[in-house]
Amino acid sequence: MKREFKVYLTARDTDDRLTFKGTKSLELNETCDKAIEVFEDETFQTIEGFGGAFTEAAAYNFYKLGEQNRKEILKAYFSDEDGNGYNLCRTHINSCDFSLGNYDYVEEYDVELNTFDIERERKYVIPFIKEAKAVSKEEIKIFSSPWSPPAWMKTNGEMNNGGKLKDEYKDVWALYFAKYIKAMKQEGIDIWGVTVQNEPEATQVWDSCRYTAEEERDFVKYHLGPTLYKEGLENINVIVWDHNRDLLYERAKVILSDKEASKYVWGVGFHWYSGDQFENLEKTHRDFPDKKLLFTEGCQEGGVKLGDWNVGERYGHNIIGDLNNHTVGWVDWNLILDTQGGPNHVGNYCDAPIIVDTQNDKIYYQSSYYYIGHFSRFIKRGAKRIGFVNPYENLEVTAFKNLDGKVVVIVMNKSDADVDFNLKLNDKFVKCNSIKHSIMTLIME
Repeated sequence: MKREFKVYLTARDTDDRLTFKGTKSLELNETCDKAIEVFEDETFQTIEGFGGAFTEAAAYNFYKLGEQNRKEILKAYFSDEDGNGYNLCRTHINSCDFSLGNYDYVEEYDVELNTFDIERERKYVIPFIKEAKAVSKEEIKIFSSPWSPPAWMKTNGEMNNGGKLKDEYKDVWALYFAKYIKAMKQEGIDIWGVTVQNEPEATQVWDSCRYTAEEERDFVKYHLGPTLYKEGLENINVIVWDHNRDLLYERAKVILSDKEASKYVWGVGFHWYSGDQFENLEKTHRDFPDKKLLFTEGCQEGGVKLGDWNVGERYGHNIIGDLNNHTVGWVDWNLILDTQGGPNHVGNYCDAPIIVDTQNDKIYYQSSYYYIGHFSRFIKRGAKRIGFVNPYENLEVTAFKNLDGKVVVIVMNKSDADVDFNLKLNDKFVKCNSIKHSIMTLIME
């Protein structure tokens, strides 16, 4: 039986952007002495999905555009046929830095949470999520993260600049999670999971709240976990850490070594802002193989860099490194930002895969959009990572097998030179060329 690979390419010095480049046939292995060799029967983690974040800033930008461009963006991100097929996304509980200002859902000192109301989210965030869900043929799993409890629950009396959750409000804050999940469900949005706290080791000038590893462990163990169960929400996937890879293993060890805390935890979330440190993913998986690893946030800091190819390569490098170290899903930060990299209520401007000029109703697709697409379009939910060996120094590689049996191999070349390579599967191989500063996806039918 003849086996062929479909080839899709994005390359800096060409017009190719997720462009179908035809098919390549596998030949009998007679002269292949060096190859990226793929092993279908060696399997690792199962993929949950790929996506980005429905922030208030992203939703605000979305609704500043005309109807035609709104439809284009929904298709570009959420269509399974000709978009990136996003199916795992994040949003925020209360405000974050990419909100139009600080806000929460209750009146001050309402410890009974009788005034709890997510009205603020009904203006931008909820409609945006609903429009995305209407475009996607697949369920979009949503997880939600708090940047800060209400100011009155905190030691510093404000949502910004760190501080901690006061002891007397830990049960109230846990119930707040449950109220939020139920309120979103009433709006037609099922929450798949929650993280305990965005970046608990950082005091930021924006919405932030600190937890030590022990404090996060005990909040899950004595408050959040039991409350979710009591409220009939035991199906909600609880994700701890939600901060950088540098301290991921140390943090996970404190929390997950405690059996009572661990029983409530689905997995460990992480960001990329401290560097690669992929070995910490491997260590965490080795010691806690029943817990999932999920990339929950990453972006290019420092505002918009229109047309910058390095940003896309940063995405490709990180996605490959994370996937090759047991990560089950990869979620970008803001879906849409304006040309300044906001709005952001404290000026912490960043880049995004889709930038919009809201004054002139114009869309810009960044290199990161295409690089993410090389994974999210072709590695489907339920796919398993499969084994491979890669003898080519300048190529970065990962490989998956979808539920329908299709093998997906992604090859990235960040170097300044083209690289000829062989791709071998079983006893057959195909000759390929990786263009400098490119990423390619090969799919075997």
